[in-house]
Amino acid sequence: MAWSVALACASAGEPTEVFRPGLVPDPDAAARIARGLYPAATLTETGDTVLDFALWPYEDELFVGAFERALLLCDRRLFCLDDDARRIADTAAAALPGASCGVLVLHTVIRGCWFRWYDAGELRRDVFVTAEDGVVVDQGERLPAEEPFWRAVDAGAPDVPLPFDHEEFGLALAAAHMFGRGIADRGKDGFLPLELPLRRFKHA
Repeated sequence: MAWSVALACASAGEPTEVFRPGLVPDPDAAARIARGLYPAATLTETGDTVLDFALWPYEDELFVGAFERALLLCDRRLFCLDDDARRIADTAAAALPGASCGVLVLHTVIRGCWFRWYDAGELRRDVFVTAEDGVVVDQGERLPAEEPFWRAVDAGAPDVPLPFDHEEFGLALAAAHMFGRGIADRGKDGFLPLELPLRRFKHA
């Protein structure tokens, strides 16, 4: 399956314990976060959806899921991988005191993966790889879920073309460090990350 994703996901606690059935969204908190990201724009709330339909927003859309101990944010600007994208990622990471936060960007056309990992608001890992250009950014200590993917490179194999699948890489990081399970995997408890509720906003 080909994924296009522009997602930040924060949790105050272990993801397997935070992401569970019965999460109740806070629409007022979602609106505050949206207004903080677009202070100069006119935002319009346009209803609710689920993560499955929010992973790759239109350019004039923003999706926010705010919960007591978790935050989801889908914003196409993350795809730009520029200062504004980093600002959005930093904002999501700091929204919940003491939380961990993963930022995942996947795209089917550029065939790349950008992943940032924060702990208590501090950036710990920043990695960007593409199928054609190999390793573009590799900063911070590697996360445990990454290790199987780097074995060939560590053994001396060239990184161009990338010797592992960028999409599998990103989804493995999301499973291990963002949701505690595969983003499209329904657990025995009935919980499926793709069914998490989010508030939809359109901006000028």
